[in-house]
Amino acid sequence: MSSKPKVVVLTGAGISAESGIPTFRDADGLWEGHDVMEVASPQGWKKNRELVLDFYNQRRKAALHVQPNEGHAALVRMEEHFDVTVITQNIDNLHEKAGSSKVIHLHGQLFQSRSTLDENLVYDMDHWELKIGDKCERGSQLRPNVVWFGEMVPMMEVAAKETYEADFFIVVGTSLYVYPAAGLLDLVDDDIPKFIVDRKIPTVQQKPNLFLFEELASSGVERVRKQLISQYL
Repeated sequence: MSSKPKVVVLTGAGISAESGIPTFRDADGLWEGHDVMEVASPQGWKKNRELVLDFYNQRRKAALHVQPNEGHAALVRMEEHFDVTVITQNIDNLHEKAGSSKVIHLHGQLFQSRSTLDENLVYDMDHWELKIGDKCERGSQLRPNVVWFGEMVPMMEVAAKETYEADFFIVVGTSLYVYPAAGLLDLVDDDIPKFIVDRKIPTVQQKPNLFLFEELASSGVERVRKQLISQYL
């Protein structure tokens, strides 16, 4: 059991964007030129498996050359004084690359595949390509281990439990539009200090002990880290 105060951090596309990973959807609702329902839904998978596999193959290929930024690094440095759990909506592996020791992926992981027959059969990928004919040990086609629109978010219960136990709660680079992830902020008690870091602060209900940092993750997370140390340790 850690004796350090517990910090829980919810991260979204904004923190990865500074490393060069495009945010999930542009203003026109497209993701890398595709309607998201074509490449991120069970219906899209049923309609055109090759398109879906190719889409994630290209994301994986690009992600191999992407590096964490100062926002990720500041969360790692936070572990010197705090017990930090990162709950991320991102499917990239930048938190792990940076060195964060506890990461919960709400929406799955880009560098994993899973069986279409048994969702508990999950495989780590050390390469970028997943093809038609790649099968699980039970002979079923593999798919990206990503939570698509209309699917359950299996790690939500784990994330909620972590949030309830937080001494401090930080939101970084997320619009707080996507549920159920956005609802985590509402689980935090009024007396717990809460911080939001985003280049454009999302519309949120005013809460006690809520601190807003309207700036990029690369600078804002470090400012929060310093404030936590100076005010609460």
